[in-house]
Amino acid sequence: MAEPILGLSGVSKRFGALVVSDDVSLTVAPGELHALIGPNGAGKTTLIHQIAGSLASDAGRIGFCGRDITALPMHERARLGLARSFQITSVVPGFSALENVALAVQARSGSSFRFFGNAAREAALNAQALEALETVALAARADVPAGLLSHGEKRALELAIALAMRPKLLLLDEPMAGTGREESLKLVALLASLKGRYAILLVEHDMHAVFSLADRISVLIYGRIVASGAPDAVRADPTVRAAYLGEEAA
Repeated sequence: MAEPILGLSGVSKRFGALVVSDDVSLTVAPGELHALIGPNGAGKTTLIHQIAGSLASDAGRIGFCGRDITALPMHERARLGLARSFQITSVVPGFSALENVALAVQARSGSSFRFFGNAAREAALNAQALEALETVALAARADVPAGLLSHGEKRALELAIALAMRPKLLLLDEPMAGTGREESLKLVALLASLKGRYAILLVEHDMHAVFSLADRISVLIYGRIVASGAPDAVRADPTVRAAYLGEEAA
């Protein structure tokens, strides 16, 4: 079996007396889509923050691509190939879709954004940005200001921004949040097209999306992993059904 691209061992986080991440251990294999589910307040987003590096862990180890990244800051983790999206859209509304992605390409290259610069360099940035937009089916909307895109298109744009970072692992925090049925189905199809090409850790409340996409599912309740395995095994787990899935598992 291939070495995990991401490995958490005994990861914990507390805020005063409140334990939010409680001795969490999980792995994500290369090319795997691993879904992390659980009720509101389970600690899913806190754990994503810990993996991304925006929140320091109190205990445990985080390994990425064979390297201990537990103490690394967020920007260094991103440089190693760890990219994330957020629950709330984080695009620059006044910039076009292409400019939003070009910013990510430029950040990856280690230089700051300039509105005026070398034309050849600008063309190279735009070519890479357009490639990412094509991957998420937004190339035709490249010149549209991000603020005028539909909510689902903004979520797809966030994915393009993450892909422009040339990631080895995508951390996706509720990409379907706030989308309607049609847009949600489009995002599910998009994520399905990325499966196998990227390792993905997906936090999502949409159980249709989770069970149709995931290779493995881990269930987080009160900060602890209570079950982890193939979708059918998790669906049938009596603890998970009683504590979280309920009728959704039927």
